[in-house]
Amino acid sequence: MHDVRFEVYLLAENRLFREALTRILSKMADIRTVGEASPDSDSEASIAQLKPDILLADATVLAYSAIIPNVRKLLPELKVIMIGMDADRDLFLHAVREGAQGYVLKDASATEVAGAVRAVINHEAVCPPSLVSILFTSVAQWQASFPTARVQRKLGLSRREQQLIHMISEGLTNKEIAMRLGLSQQTVKNHVHRMLRKVGANDRLAIVERWHELRESGVAYDPVPPRFIAKASSV
Repeated sequence: MHDVRFEVYLLAENRLFREALTRILSKMADIRTVGEASPDSDSEASIAQLKPDILLADATVLAYSAIIPNVRKLLPELKVIMIGMDADRDLFLHAVREGAQGYVLKDASATEVAGAVRAVINHEAVCPPSLVSILFTSVAQWQASFPTARVQRKLGLSRREQQLIHMISEGLTNKEIAMRLGLSQQTVKNHVHRMLRKVGANDRLAIVERWHELRESGVAYDPVPPRFIAKASSV
């Protein structure tokens, strides 16, 4: 019998799913579930108090709020694995940007989830082989077109402000941007106001139009790089 080494917290909307996975993981000698909950403001405090090694979270956590960035600020060593996920490009990259080190599809077994936990604990990143090419493509595009001093000279925008332009161009509201970046809504508003002043624009769309002009002139970028290159996995 092995000693328990990995403590896991399960954050998912469906109670039946949480209880079933908790029962299965409890049978594994090296994994212990220290807590489970649905995503809400109270769950952040619970995770911070219990200090698990791994946070297992489903897709609702990404849509609900900035739970992952908030918890990772409190627990910098916490590793995050997304479970029960779709093989969706945008959802996958969103999870990576939030700091996930594992991405497990909804058809994975509990044994495969446990395997992802062990891999991530050993400083590996895990994602389905079908999604690995997305990471390579995203990193290549970002590296080839990262915002340089040319953008700063022309618009006077910081890298954070250039990142906001990208999100504004996606049609995200200040609230949605704040949730994605783990910032307060007021902080995002302050950034936008400074951007308007620097560019001499009257509204958010005018900032995006100016960015498009620079992109067409050869100053293109995608300022939201993925956080890691994942190891291919069968999960």
